[in-house]
Amino acid sequence: MSKKKAIVAAAAAAGTGAAISAALLWIANKTYHVTCLQTDSQKARNADPHIELGREQYADISPKMHELISEAEALEYEPVEIVSSADGTVLRGRYYEFTKGAPLMIFFHGYRGTALRDGCGGFKMARDTGRNILLVDQRANGLSGGNVITFGVLERFDCRDWVLYAVDRFGSDLKIILTGVSLGAATVLMASDVGLPENVKCIIADCGYSSPKEIICKVAREGGYPTSLCYPLLKLSCKLRAGFDLDSASAVKAVSNTNIPILIIHGDDDRYVPCDMAYKIFEACSSPKKELLIIPGAPHAAAYMIDEKKYTETAERFIQDCL
Repeated sequence: MSKKKAIVAAAAAAGTGAAISAALLWIANKTYHVTCLQTDSQKARNADPHIELGREQYADISPKMHELISEAEALEYEPVEIVSSADGTVLRGRYYEFTKGAPLMIFFHGYRGTALRDGCGGFKMARDTGRNILLVDQRANGLSGGNVITFGVLERFDCRDWVLYAVDRFGSDLKIILTGVSLGAATVLMASDVGLPENVKCIIADCGYSSPKEIICKVAREGGYPTSLCYPLLKLSCKLRAGFDLDSASAVKAVSNTNIPILIIHGDDDRYVPCDMAYKIFEACSSPKKELLIIPGAPHAAAYMIDEKKYTETAERFIQDCL
């Protein structure tokens, strides 16, 4: 090859390499924005608890859900605020006191969700039994600060911070029940091995995913995206842009290192978080007290709406046993 041809070939190769690098950078940026980033306008829109879920699975239960939300909205609450020990993000929530000195339920909502909607069933359970409840706006959602959802990696430490806040405020004899739906369920499960105080008597996790990687890859595959390319680039973006490692925490890993009683609930018609993940988490759980409830026909985050009686009876029995 002549010197001139070699120069042309090298230039072409450099141009191809630059094009590939640019394409990979675009994919990494795009996946990060779509998956983890939530702008202020998105936060404001998603904070509306009456927003329709837009799936045919929810048509029949939507009226009941909105009724429960409206009942919760009509009640007085105390706005509360803490600062995350993980990175200084300001976190906010709503505290409802029904019985002074009663056990406290702390609820964590789902991905791009709202506590009033995702937690309306648990809210009714707390109100009916006279327990107090704290509805948390997860980081990058609602009135809480931040714009990056970390799929439980940092949220698990936020969960611990809320527990410590409650104990400090209400006393060392406070009994706490941690509850969550979807991302919120993954959050409380991942928090089970981060050194929670003995005040936490049990965890109720509704339709939580096994790990950030598994749920992200599942959704990517369904969208026709190559997970072998997209996930590593997303993980790199999260590390470089937001300082967290998507693989540093998982519900499966956490529950294998905990002795906190755990009730796992899942609908067998969940088309977002596969029901198989519930079985995987349950099998990995090392707690001496664990239970699995599968609600037939329930879509994602709607097990309470599909079978309120079974859901409530199982959860209440479990809670009473733990308290």
